[in-house]
Amino acid sequence: MEEKFTYIGNQAILALPKTAFLCSRKVSASVVLKCYDWAIAQREAGHCVIGGFHSQIEKDVLHYLLKGSQPIVMVLARGMKKKLEPELESALNANRLLIISPFKEETIRVSEKTAQKRNEVMLDLANEVAIGHASEGGNLQDLLLKTVKKISYI
Repeated sequence: MEEKFTYIGNQAILALPKTAFLCSRKVSASVVLKCYDWAIAQREAGHCVIGGFHSQIEKDVLHYLLKGSQPIVMVLARGMKKKLEPELESALNANRLLIISPFKEETIRVSEKTAQKRNEVMLDLANEVAIGHASEGGNLQDLLLKTVKKISYI
């Protein structure tokens, strides 16, 4: 791991107020619906959201965000992507997406350690944090207990 970041996209987005979205992988259906509603509200309000968008719930939130025009920051838990999905290309071309990797290009697999580092980077970059769900005793809950920023549960 290295502290130098690799970027693709509009770095000016970093100057905007950003809300980090984090969510444990295992969530109930009611939490999923609340996360969808939250994503739609952020999109409609034009708020910049920063996320890893790796787990299924996070990918779903990204899906809703990409339907808008607000800026998005994606922080990877691996080296920079070599090929981007069409929806990400579209957002990049619209100058509303920034993809960041805090890892060397050789880091091709997401691990618990790289996911932890990604989450720390997200929290450092964010002005606020929105939590879909943090499993009791899980890695996310442990990380959040160390966080001093404003945290709101969806």
